[in-house]
Amino acid sequence: MSKSITTFVALGFVALVSACGGGQQEEIVFVEPDPVIAEPIFNGKIK
Repeated sequence: MSKSITTFVALGFVALVSACGGGQQEEIVFVEPDPVIAEPIFNGKIK
């Protein structure tokens, strides 16, 4: 009986470690947006 309890505890520990410790966190990348530039407006005069 003690051997089966030890086996269940060991399997539970292995499942816990594999569920929590094995994953890698996703890297978050922030991208700067392009600056907004107003288009030149034609007002009838050429400089």
